[in-house]
Amino acid sequence: MNRVGYISILGMIFGMLGTTLGGIFGAITNIKSQKIINFVLSLSAILMLFIIYFDLVPESLKFVNYGGTLLGIGFGIILMIFCNNIVNKKISSVGENKLNLLKVGIVIGIGLCIHNFPEGLAIGSGFGASTKLGISLAIAICLHDFPEGIAIAVPLKQGGYSKLKVIVYTAISGVTTGIGALFGALIGNVSKEMIGISLGFAGGAMLYIAVSLISILVFSDKYNFSSL
Repeated sequence: MNRVGYISILGMIFGMLGTTLGGIFGAITNIKSQKIINFVLSLSAILMLFIIYFDLVPESLKFVNYGGTLLGIGFGIILMIFCNNIVNKKISSVGENKLNLLKVGIVIGIGLCIHNFPEGLAIGSGFGASTKLGISLAIAICLHDFPEGIAIAVPLKQGGYSKLKVIVYTAISGVTTGIGALFGALIGNVSKEMIGISLGFAGGAMLYIAVSLISILVFSDKYNFSSL
């Protein structure tokens, strides 16, 4: 198996692992407290900021100048804003009535499939720089995907789906992470400059996620799944 295929499979494994574990947790438990979720959110936000500062930005600057790194960061932030707007519009169009819970779970799942693609790009570009950086990104995103899995599982479960179906559909939402990792790996093979910009992109996408998580924890009394 070539390196691109290896990176794609790893991206898919880590993407599916996080959402699947979240799906299992949401399917077999009755969540009444946000303490566990908030702990995972805090841990993933801190880990992401650490990787951005100590790994992503320094690695990016090895391949491109400050302008190229900032360009990648800006593109990563813009793309994440675009993805989140799609998710929020889809969710806001669905009422909170219990009869719509099943629809809510499906809509969130579709939205997070879109959302997971740039996360996969981050993993793929990270592996383009070094295996260590790629694995670090994959672990951080895996942690971040855990509460996303819960976001899909809870409404599906309350909407009448069996535990097995909830877990399977939650796992499927992580597949696009592997697709994103494939594209990230292919882009990284184009040139060293593309690796540098891609790493900047990964930093921007991860920065947006980390800041979103922190804002949720600081300013929200209740965890808002649609804000991820």
